[in-house]
Amino acid sequence: MIYKNLVGSDWLGDEAAFENKNPSNPDDVIGLFTRGDGTTVDQAVNAASEAFYGWATTSPQVRADILDKAGSLILARKDEIGRLLAREEGKTLAEATGETARAGQLFKFFAGEALRMTGDAIASIRESVDVEVTREPLGVIGLITPWNFPIAIPAWKTAPALAFGNTVVLKCAEQTPASAHVMARILLEAGCPPGVFNLVMGPGSVIDPALVAHLDVAAISFTGSEVVGQQIADGCARHRKKLQMEMGGKNPMVVMEDADLDVAVPACINGAFYSTGQRCTASSRLIVNRDIHDAFVARMTEAMFALVLGDPLDAKTQIGPVVSESQLRGNLGYVDLARSEGADIVGGMQLERTGFFQSPTLFVGATNDMRSSREEIFGPCASVILADDFDHAVALANDTEFGLSSGICTASLKYAREFKRRSQAGMVMVNLPRAGVDYHVPFGGRKGSSFGSREQGRYAVEFYTSVKTAYTYAA
Repeated sequence: MIYKNLVGSDWLGDEAAFENKNPSNPDDVIGLFTRGDGTTVDQAVNAASEAFYGWATTSPQVRADILDKAGSLILARKDEIGRLLAREEGKTLAEATGETARAGQLFKFFAGEALRMTGDAIASIRESVDVEVTREPLGVIGLITPWNFPIAIPAWKTAPALAFGNTVVLKCAEQTPASAHVMARILLEAGCPPGVFNLVMGPGSVIDPALVAHLDVAAISFTGSEVVGQQIADGCARHRKKLQMEMGGKNPMVVMEDADLDVAVPACINGAFYSTGQRCTASSRLIVNRDIHDAFVARMTEAMFALVLGDPLDAKTQIGPVVSESQLRGNLGYVDLARSEGADIVGGMQLERTGFFQSPTLFVGATNDMRSSREEIFGPCASVILADDFDHAVALANDTEFGLSSGICTASLKYAREFKRRSQAGMVMVNLPRAGVDYHVPFGGRKGSSFGSREQGRYAVEFYTSVKTAYTYAA
């Protein structure tokens, strides 16, 4: 079967399809998926433009009901969709099922937000004048999503866009189209009118520029690499489009001398290695006080080698494969780089089995100025960096071009409070894994990690709407 692009109410595409393969077993072909091009983008944007007025002016109850039904359908099928997601992305079945449930929760949350659109009535400084401040949808929104969360991130962009009256063209990652395709079918089943949601699959090098340049696309929301993000930012600036971006991270987890290792080690194992380290919020720099360093490394090494790597569909598996052979080659290249920079490598081997498997890796004795400590790897690799004291640890944590998330493990309320205040990151965790966030609160970072307003929660309205101020004179 060939899975095609959704344009309006039609599934379009030809026989020039690409194979979507299971990274834990490349002989397992999940399906054939059509590649779109600039013409497909033009068709999808035209369909979204034609549908916009009717969707923007429909009752918010209608939008809420459709989103709520979509969320319910996703939740009802979370085991089936989770299994598909695990096959195409490589994360464990438990993580994939949890991600699918999160997508359902996001749709149901934003169903409520569709009914909670508010404005302001403000007293004018002039006699007999009323002032109203309202929010309106932008128009057609181009959504560009990554492969590492192939249903959650499309959901957390699509749900608010639709809730607030916009129409959507989603370009999903070419490595993981099946999850987005399922979401598209569910939206239609939930009653989404033709053209309100459109799906275009294919290479980002072709689809992304066409979306950014299209005159009828009002805004772009992008999650992906910093390199691609810069290209999209340049294009949006040229075409004067509203832009929201979530990009990379080199996230620190500080472990203080008073940390409870029974808390710190599981938090660091989860943050650094779960989802095979393929999370923008992963704990890729472990900044450890020298008084606890050796004990921490010993405990981390023991816990790391106890992790079960294998088939994501096996319930015993804790770590699955990386997403592709090219990603595996890149990860192993960073292992070699860290070794050449003087770090001691713990783990880091390619497993001799079918699929793209790498054992979790620590770069012990790393320093913050090494390339392996500064560049995002997006794999199961973490640098262990010595800190002399709390001030030194904070300085190391902030010494990065990124600013998505940070964390600290400590028993000190003083350290925790100071770290939350001084950390130059958009999200801070205390005694918790660096990855893992709630769906009803804002998500985003600072510096090179993010641009524009926050995603998720009530803050999503800032990006997906425009503010209008209206004056009325009544003599």
